[in-house]
Amino acid sequence: MPDDRTARTDEIRARAEADGVEFIYAMFVEMHGKPCAKLVPIQALDALMADGAGFAGFAAGPMGQDPSSPDILALPDPDSYTQLPWQPNVAAMQCDPTVEGELWPFAPRVILKRALAKLAERDMVLMGGVEAEYSMVQRNDDGSLSVADERDVDQLPCYDARSLTRMLGHLTEVSSHMNAMGWGNYANDHEDANGQFEQNWQFADALTTSDRLIIFRLMIHTLAHRRGHYATFMPKPFGDKTGNGLHAHLSLWSGEGKPLFPNAEGAPDPKGLGLSELAYTFAGGLIDNAQGLAAVACPIVNSYKRMGVGAPTSGATWAPAYAAFGGNNRTQMIRVPEPDRLEVRLGDGAANPYLMFAAMLSCGLDGVDRGVDPGDVNTANLFALNRNEVAARGIATLPPTLLHAAEALAENEVLKDGLGMTPDGPYRDYFSQVKRDEFMKHHHQVTQAEVDLYLTMF
Repeated sequence: MPDDRTARTDEIRARAEADGVEFIYAMFVEMHGKPCAKLVPIQALDALMADGAGFAGFAAGPMGQDPSSPDILALPDPDSYTQLPWQPNVAAMQCDPTVEGELWPFAPRVILKRALAKLAERDMVLMGGVEAEYSMVQRNDDGSLSVADERDVDQLPCYDARSLTRMLGHLTEVSSHMNAMGWGNYANDHEDANGQFEQNWQFADALTTSDRLIIFRLMIHTLAHRRGHYATFMPKPFGDKTGNGLHAHLSLWSGEGKPLFPNAEGAPDPKGLGLSELAYTFAGGLIDNAQGLAAVACPIVNSYKRMGVGAPTSGATWAPAYAAFGGNNRTQMIRVPEPDRLEVRLGDGAANPYLMFAAMLSCGLDGVDRGVDPGDVNTANLFALNRNEVAARGIATLPPTLLHAAEALAENEVLKDGLGMTPDGPYRDYFSQVKRDEFMKHHHQVTQAEVDLYLTMF
């Protein structure tokens, strides 16, 4: 084991002993964001840190392997060590998968780290925060879903203090755990759908935020299970209720820690939002590449049931339907809540954060490099306009299905570069094909809704 790795191992051992940690989750995620882990006793820490945890990659999910492939050895990142407050004798460490001694380019965390390393060559850092919405549900005897809190039935439940109070035990436990992990929880609320919640923590660099989101999802699932419920980040678990988003707040900072998106004092600001030219062109790149970006930010069939046009009245949508840009306006893809960041509202609860941040970064930098104008600042309620009116303003409609998005991704050269290469070709192509297959598998199923509609129509 190299000396620096030995020193980091000693550091982790000391922390684990001080924390009373007996086991380590050696974790990584596959394409879908599923947390894969091995439970490693602390007595085996030396071997874990030196050699990694072994996995049969084909069994884990889409990782670019087949049953004949060599093992994935997942090497823990010491900086990601996190004691799990809800199971305090366990800590989690996010890992970078390797195959035969080389970082595995199908691994989402590896893809993001490589994208961030290229950004560092520009002396820049990507900072990010996320708004992770989820729903608390229960499975009924017939397999259907219902809201876990049977009293949460109001037509306008958003921010309702009574529903918040009934879930106080869960929400305060999550808040306490986030703060124990040093994340800085600053808000917890009941969202727009019955049974839907959002709990926020402070932004950080994109890799740290991604690691934390994976832990957050694991925590929410675990605590819901202990209460006899299910938690879901599924984009649209109920057809008549608002879906679960994953809004991403993005900003570029200099390597010295200076935020680069606020406009310099006295500098021209033709759009009046207080952003720098760098920020405007970054937004332009996101808008210009939105069709392919949607496949990564909205990566499952169900994602496109969250997106639609119509006024959000606690049963419709707050999700963008158009690739639009503007100020403090929640009907578009990019909102500017403050002149220090962009809120990209495209992503949903199924998004893999490592891939989403890598894709958004590459699209934004494409806009910077080409000087792309994001368009006029939109102040209209896009949900109230018909598609022809929106098109007349030069605003593109986002893809209507996963198949449309996957096909747009397959043709996007910016995302080809941004997601990197694998031994088999661009990761973009691998991702696109997995998503095409996913769509077709769903498309070939005959649903009850089809039977109800068509059985006696003809």
